[in-house]
Amino acid sequence: MARLFGGALSCVLPPGAKDVSEIRQVPDNQEVFVHEETDQSVIIELLEYDGTLRGKQAVRYHFEQLAHSNSAVAHQVLTINQLPNEQLALNACPEAYSLEGDQQVSKFHEAGDASNIVHIHLALFRLPQYTTDILVSFNNPTYISQESSSVTAVACNMEQWTAGHWQTLINSLSLTDPSIFITNQS
Repeated sequence: MARLFGGALSCVLPPGAKDVSEIRQVPDNQEVFVHEETDQSVIIELLEYDGTLRGKQAVRYHFEQLAHSNSAVAHQVLTINQLPNEQLALNACPEAYSLEGDQQVSKFHEAGDASNIVHIHLALFRLPQYTTDILVSFNNPTYISQESSSVTAVACNMEQWTAGHWQTLINSLSLTDPSIFITNQS
């Protein structure tokens, strides 16, 4: 089990996941892990709970925000499902949703024909009692342009992360210290 956010959360990460904070600065509200060879990544984010977003609309909203942040040329939602609580280790979560979709994006905003197709898995864990949403994303490139700086990732011989690794991660995510959500009030 990997300890996240100073041990406040834990989960089973895909094999060989490298902590990006060892390479570069990562925002305090994120934990970011990459596959060393395939350009796949997992991001766990703590976000402010927005009570105006209801049900599946909430996870769709986050997918749209991600597409905007990535300057996606195109994007589409393929599936949205509610996650069964009995399959989740995060028992403080009254509702959770998963989304699969594709985005056509360029790494590092490369120009021209450098855009790639990235299959995105999202899981949104809603924690209104802590005014927090936990958004977990798994970015899995399915097409790499020959013009992309990621083109060398396609040639690797390492085993890629799978949907099974993703399922294990989201099912194992658990809250070990809820005090992470409590802010000091003066």
